[in-house]
Amino acid sequence: MRNAALVLGIIGGIWAMIVGFFGYGYVTWVAEYGETGLTEQVNHPLVIQVASFLAPILAIAGAAMARSQNLPAGVLLLASSAAIWVAFGFNVFTMFPIAMCGLGGILALAARQPDAH
Repeated sequence: MRNAALVLGIIGGIWAMIVGFFGYGYVTWVAEYGETGLTEQVNHPLVIQVASFLAPILAIAGAAMARSQNLPAGVLLLASSAAIWVAFGFNVFTMFPIAMCGLGGILALAARQPDAH
């Protein structure tokens, strides 16, 4: 289970990083160039920027700890999943990072003993 949490956390963290690049870039673009007919600023740009930065870090850090410290790893993975959901909602671009980080967090928390080698 810990190995599965590690793999899911890394893949989810990479997807979260991609979503975060676009989210942070969009907020910055609209702040720099203003709203146009095609773009308008989101309601809470700071939430988007903070989640774009922290969610991938939490996911990858949680994945890195999954084999040795499963409880903090599970908490970090679930926090990453929640941050993505709160900032970006559940849609076609966020469903995989939310699901992978969430499942990785559940698996990390459920792991009772080290994986067999």
